[in-house]
Amino acid sequence: MNRNLTDRKFIVIAIFILVGIIYLVRLFYLQVFDESYILSAENNVLRPTTIYPNRGLIYDRNGELLVYDEAAYDLMVIPRQVKNMDTTEFCQLLNITDSAYRAKMKKVTKYSRYKASTFLAQVSKEEYGYLEEKLYKFPGFYVQSRSLRKYPFPIAAHLLGYIGEVNNREIESDHYYRMGDYSGKSGIEKFYELELRGKKGVKIVMVDVHNRDQGSYKDGKYDTLSEAGKNLYLSIDAELQDYGEQLMINKIGSIVAIDPNSGEILAFVTSPVYDPNLLVGRVRSDNYRKLASDTLKPLINRAIMGNYPPGSTFKMVNALVGLQEGVLGKYTSYSCSGPASRPIRCTHDHITPLKLQMAIEQSCNPYFWNVYRSIIMNYKYKSYAEAFNAWRNHVTSMGFGTKFDTDIPFELNGNIPTKETYNNIYGENHWNALTIRSLAIGQGEILVTPLQLANFVVVVANKGYYYPPHLVTAIGTKDNIISPFKEKKNTTIDEKYFDVVQDAMLEVFEGEHGTARWSKLKDVHICGKTGTVQNPHGDDHSMFIAFAPKENPQIALSVIVENSGYGSTWAAPIASLMIEKYLNDTITRPHIEKRMLEGNLIVKD
Repeated sequence: MNRNLTDRKFIVIAIFILVGIIYLVRLFYLQVFDESYILSAENNVLRPTTIYPNRGLIYDRNGELLVYDEAAYDLMVIPRQVKNMDTTEFCQLLNITDSAYRAKMKKVTKYSRYKASTFLAQVSKEEYGYLEEKLYKFPGFYVQSRSLRKYPFPIAAHLLGYIGEVNNREIESDHYYRMGDYSGKSGIEKFYELELRGKKGVKIVMVDVHNRDQGSYKDGKYDTLSEAGKNLYLSIDAELQDYGEQLMINKIGSIVAIDPNSGEILAFVTSPVYDPNLLVGRVRSDNYRKLASDTLKPLINRAIMGNYPPGSTFKMVNALVGLQEGVLGKYTSYSCSGPASRPIRCTHDHITPLKLQMAIEQSCNPYFWNVYRSIIMNYKYKSYAEAFNAWRNHVTSMGFGTKFDTDIPFELNGNIPTKETYNNIYGENHWNALTIRSLAIGQGEILVTPLQLANFVVVVANKGYYYPPHLVTAIGTKDNIISPFKEKKNTTIDEKYFDVVQDAMLEVFEGEHGTARWSKLKDVHICGKTGTVQNPHGDDHSMFIAFAPKENPQIALSVIVENSGYGSTWAAPIASLMIEKYLNDTITRPHIEKRMLEGNLIVKD
């Protein structure tokens, strides 16, 4: 009996000790870590404040600063502490309505009564000075320092992207974020969010009954430092980017320029464009709505989200496939009857019959119809569908029909049709080369993005390979080169077949009948190809692809100017000016530059 009593006694004592330990641990947690306790303790004199780090800086390939942080402030609120205040005066101070005040308070209170939330984001330095003098009248409100992105050059808005307030889904998926935080929403800001955002710190300050800062709590014993985000170094040439955007003013389309030796994107122009500073600060929402409602759709990045038929630029793809498949040779000839040709007519009369190089130079539709027919009717395959699959495999190896999956968010696939596409339309074994003849000249179901088109020029310049196109070359420091996008991608086309295509592209500029001969440079050998793309919604699109110099390519690019007619009229001159600007850093043809800069091709609704 006594032994049982003794055992029970020890059990009761043990329970009391355990409960005491739990309470002590909980009390320690509340005193040191829990914000709701800190906010309610000691007559509300302690306030934990988030120390937001500066986001990483962004530089161009030459060290030009493109994006930096500028000081700003957020008006914070702890809902539990808001009481006995003149809301009318408060609303007048902030220039907001009473209903807006109630809506904001409802939102932050729903998030947490105890934790600080952003009541009004991105207050300017000027507004902050006036606000700080009055805050003592409004318990529960205080100002917290933040930073805003600043763009010293109003260029490359789509490429750089913008930041915005995180949503509930982002908060739930990443516990780093709290309501009122910001993250990258598009472009480089989005893809490299983890590198750019840095690490937040915390500072616990003491405040008096008038909300005035009285210094650090316990000399900063419980404070943590913030860590700035890592800097990014882009492949973009800011001067070339700016020049490209000027050339595309009052035009709809894009310019994509790539260094063939590395896959580094030199210029990434989409037009219409906007000043990236418009999507910063408290005016961001209003400006975003205006841009989103603009009928010219300036928020669309046409360089990666524009899907176009490649038109005549695709004839070189079919030429390379034909050469690889053995159904086409350098001296293979076909006749052309000009506009009277059937089943595909030619756009103009020219020398006939033609060999391959002249056919590329003259952009002869019937010639490439015959090439494509020979590919699909190749007798080494058991069926048209099998031959079509072989054709499609060659085409996709050149970067068409799929994303590159590098550091370019929201990139589209384009479209290279499959045999299933035509089985569904015509029925299995009920289609042939004639049925799908539009593919011979880059029309029909084929869709490509300007980025894919520029990458194809890289393939031709390099005679059969490319590096995945990308935007960032180094992270942290300029010497800290990143390597995820350095793997060479080989196509299915042998190197030996590219010589005739390159020679033909040179004749487009330098030949007697070359379609871009009026845009040639005196001392630089440019290889190019015009394209005039049919547009069912209006005038044809002007398209051009090129690389230069021929012997040691340094730049490859695609240019698309929507609804502007022939490729030689607008796209080719713009391409040659971009090449001259990049290689020579000067323009020797001011009359062409003037016409391109002043050309207005936009008819706005």
